[in-house]
Amino acid sequence: MSIELVTTKAALRARLAEAAASGVSSAGFVPTMGALHQGHATLARQAARENDLALVSIFVNPLQFGEAVDLERYPRTLDADLALLEEAGVQLVFAPEVEEMYPLGEPGVRVTAGPLGGKWEGASRPGHFDGALTVVSKLLHLAHAPVPVNRAYFGQKDAQQLALVQQMVADLDFDVRIVPVPIVRDADGLALSSRNRFLSPEQRESALVLSRALRLLETRAAAHEPLDLESAADLVRSAPGVELDYFEVVDPRTLEPLAENCKFTPFRGDALAIIAAKLGSVRLIDNTPLSA
Repeated sequence: MSIELVTTKAALRARLAEAAASGVSSAGFVPTMGALHQGHATLARQAARENDLALVSIFVNPLQFGEAVDLERYPRTLDADLALLEEAGVQLVFAPEVEEMYPLGEPGVRVTAGPLGGKWEGASRPGHFDGALTVVSKLLHLAHAPVPVNRAYFGQKDAQQLALVQQMVADLDFDVRIVPVPIVRDADGLALSSRNRFLSPEQRESALVLSRALRLLETRAAAHEPLDLESAADLVRSAPGVELDYFEVVDPRTLEPLAENCKFTPFRGDALAIIAAKLGSVRLIDNTPLSA
């Protein structure tokens, strides 16, 4: 079965109704902004594997961008995206224009991300998560098929977004299962991101320090050693051209810093190490779970 592209909300709803009438019992949804890579392909393959119908949205959401130049700079690669998704087993793609999603202009009513939305990535990108949750809420409603099981797939690389989506779904009683999917990395350890294409060869080499620092904490945690986050942060700062924004060990559910930073005491329990840094104009994020 070849992939099908729809660009209007009416066409999407009609296609989902047809799928339900034909006996589809489960639908898996992957929201994206396009410029897809193998990380997105992993999400799509899992959605296709676990459901009768796999649906992916491609929409560059202007509400998530603080500056117009960043919105214009975001890559649009629809033909390549469709080829990747078809190979991954996706049957249906929803790729609306901005006017289709926001026919009255920017929405006056939005989902607010709450206190967590102002921390970490939210501190550097004010309003970003309000915009992200607003469009995700719209997409979850639009992509909700009239079938018994609806799942939505989100990558764990965007840990803060995932936590906020999970909270929104629980707080607002969305009838959908949120499925976290592990980070996909290149062979050298760099987490896949649509932003990686903007790195120069020298910047990309320097960017590898993010995953090295995370692996250092992972190794220390597994060995029940002190995490000594400061020394790991110094490793990141030593890489040429890397401007560290934050590097913290947090509760995996709330993303609040742990009460004990384990600089001198052995690490126990479970946590999440999160990191963000800039290389020139390119901002990268990464994370890894810690367990002892």
